[in-house]
Amino acid sequence: QVQLVESGGGLVQAGGSLRLSCVASGRTFSVYNLAWFRQAPGKERDFVAAIRWSGGFTDVADSVKGRFTISRDNAKMTVYLQMNTLKPEDLAVYYCASSPRMYGSLRNGYDNWGPGTQVTVSS
Repeated sequence: QVQLVESGGGLVQAGGSLRLSCVASGRTFSVYNLAWFRQAPGKERDFVAAIRWSGGFTDVADSVKGRFTISRDNAKMTVYLQMNTLKPEDLAVYYCASSPRMYGSLRNGYDNWGPGTQVTVSS
């Protein structure tokens, strides 16, 4: 299994940028598909972006398309979420998740989750 820990969250003004990182421990990181989800207060955990183990394919939710980019560095066992032009509605706890099989937006398909990092966007 892979253990995941997110970082990089914080408080930012609308229009600003943040880069989230998720560092993994475990020897087989390179064969895991990875994803970012987010959960706003009082709402369900929603898909944000996913990247295949090879890094060759990515998917991004329509709500963040053109503003957020997912990438990974297998040598550093890290997946990133670059978030630009942040909006108040992006306020949420952001989670990374991994799976050796699942790829895409279905939350229940991911096996491992990090504890999350808070992103707050002020208007």
